[in-house]
Amino acid sequence: MSDFTDLVARAVSPAMSREEREAVYQVVKQAMRRLQERENLQPDDPRARLQEHLVEETIRDVEALVTRYLARQTILEAERANAAANAAAAADM
Repeated sequence: MSDFTDLVARAVSPAMSREEREAVYQVVKQAMRRLQERENLQPDDPRARLQEHLVEETIRDVEALVTRYLARQTILEAERANAAANAAAAADM
């Protein structure tokens, strides 16, 4: 499953809006449904439900990675701003 997660993670970017990432996830879900149809899996088939669960879990994992990345970027920006403010205050003394 990690290969699938990597594939989905490469399809999205933290620079994308939530709506853009959601559009990618919808494409992934549609592709999964088409594969299930080709395999003649009914929506209530346990295998189909497992696949859907794994896709949803992957999307949650990718969103968590994006959220962590964006949070880390925010922290780094705050640290840089703080360091710049400290440097400016030290220069004024």
